Amino acid sequence: MDRSPVPESPEFPPVPFPTVAVVGLGTMGTGLCEVLARAGREVVGVDVSAAAARGCVAALERATERAVARGRLAEGDRAGVLARLRTFPDLRAAADADLVIEVVPESYEIKQQVIAELDGIVRPGTVLATGTNALSVTRLAASSARPERVLGLHFFTPVQAMRLVEVVSSVLTEPAAVAQVTALVRELGKEPVAVGDRPGFIADGLLFGYLNQAAAMYESRYATREDIDAAMKLGCGLPMGPLELLDLIGVDTARTVLEAMYTASQDRLHAPAPVLGQLTAAGLTGRKAGRGFYAYDAPGSGTVVPDAAPAAAAAPGAPPRPVEEIGVAGSGTMASGIAEVCARAGYAVTLAARSAGKAAAARARVAASLDRSVARGRLGAADRDAALARITPAGTLDALAGAGLVVEAVAEDLAVKRQLFAALDEVARPGAVLATTTSSLPVIACAAATSRPEDVVGMHFFNPAQVMKLVEVVRTVRTADDAHATVRAVCATLGKHPVDCGDRAGFIVNALLFPYLNNAVKMVQEHYASPDDIDAAMKLGGGYPMGPFELLDVVGLDVSLAIERVLHREFRDPGLAPAPLLEHLVAAGCLGRKTGRGFREYAAARR
Repeated sequence: MDRSPVPESPEFPPVPFPTVAVVGLGTMGTGLCEVLARAGREVVGVDVSAAAARGCVAALERATERAVARGRLAEGDRAGVLARLRTFPDLRAAADADLVIEVVPESYEIKQQVIAELDGIVRPGTVLATGTNALSVTRLAASSARPERVLGLHFFTPVQAMRLVEVVSSVLTEPAAVAQVTALVRELGKEPVAVGDRPGFIADGLLFGYLNQAAAMYESRYATREDIDAAMKLGCGLPMGPLELLDLIGVDTARTVLEAMYTASQDRLHAPAPVLGQLTAAGLTGRKAGRGFYAYDAPGSGTVVPDAAPAAAAAPGAPPRPVEEIGVAGSGTMASGIAEVCARAGYAVTLAARSAGKAAAARARVAASLDRSVARGRLGAADRDAALARITPAGTLDALAGAGLVVEAVAEDLAVKRQLFAALDEVARPGAVLATTTSSLPVIACAAATSRPEDVVGMHFFNPAQVMKLVEVVRTVRTADDAHATVRAVCATLGKHPVDCGDRAGFIVNALLFPYLNNAVKMVQEHYASPDDIDAAMKLGGGYPMGPFELLDVVGLDVSLAIERVLHREFRDPGLAPAPLLEHLVAAGCLGRKTGRGFREYAAARR
């Protein structure tokens, strides 16, 4: 992140930009006016719409009233904030501004017209900032008579809450202008990230490819909108699902951003999904229109109401098969986690491993986990003892003969899993459901190793299984309705949230997550931004709990590379090819935290 000192310059006032004009008083412009006025700036709001101007003033009045009620602003200070905002219908009101920020609609024609008009109005030293999140700042600057004074200033909505600001320089931008704007951003309590001029910059450059893939996934009817959104919130800890976020951003805005990104990259991952164009043409642009991927009770509302779109998939009409005992095959972290979850839900659990010693060690891992829950006050001692008593370790698969559901959690290796399923076919009782926890391998390949493919289903838990609510339930072309219903019923008993998806690489979460991670690596590989700036951008601008490079180092670069290779093999899209930088790091043994070095170094793991 750029933290260079601001050079002294006689062209700028000692206080960064005491008077700021904001052109365009929609949601973004209104938020900017509030932030600037509360930071002591004289703010000139400009919009041809009198209603937009009134709405901006009213929003500031409501926001400051709430701040006073919560003790965050004195009544006298509130009067000062309100007095610092003035609104006008004409650009000439910006004549005395030190900085002008335009946030008019995302159109070259409109933005270039505004910048050209401002050229003839403002003083020679005034800086012109465009709030674009997709258009070329260089191209916009070239339409000005003073291109060295034009830069990008990309705030995120809601401006009042989001800390990230991308400060975008073109090849024409004067460094002193960038430095002064950066100083202002910091004074506003925001975190500036300096970036070059390319569509989407950092945050949107990564975010919109992910959103586009989610839209395409929904359009293909691979999964319902509800399941896609739930999967990404519960599986990745994101504050909103991708389709919810598209409705918030505006489907038309997203399509415009993607068009600009595709024009620059020619990457098919950025080619707007046709459904985005269809919704835009129909006027179904999201919350602002009252309908997009979801329907809302009124334009501008966030309250979802039922509509005629395909609803979340219900369990098939076939009743679930009875399950009283669950078998878990495996002895690693995932196996012990699943065993614990099942035992705490009241199921008898047989934990089978390759040897009695490994099975006993896995049960001991469960005991330690239960003890931690008791120590933290999340579980009573009696409940701990009862859960542990329900788990029977075994050193042979024969012990799984009585289970109504067998869940395998062995190594992510197709040959190993197929061998195990062939063995389970021999020992499991007729009618038992056989589930694989694979995160990337074809479930049908496991099913084909048995004489009962109709009983095989994917049941992808997320790690740690004791904590993560999501389970991806994967049907193959052979899975029976009652087998599928059984797994959904068990998930409900376990307190998990099942989402349905088909049997293809990555299912929902990994198919959306790992291309995003791969694109982040490409940004570093192309020297566009550093891992630190990219992580900061996605946490502060996207609300992600972890930045992509933090997550890659936690997951393991080797694991990530393996999943990306599977996705590339399955879909044959050049944009999914693993970044060479990731392949080089894996070849060098830099696998992330577990080896002490990945995209960052970790002192505790060094040898």
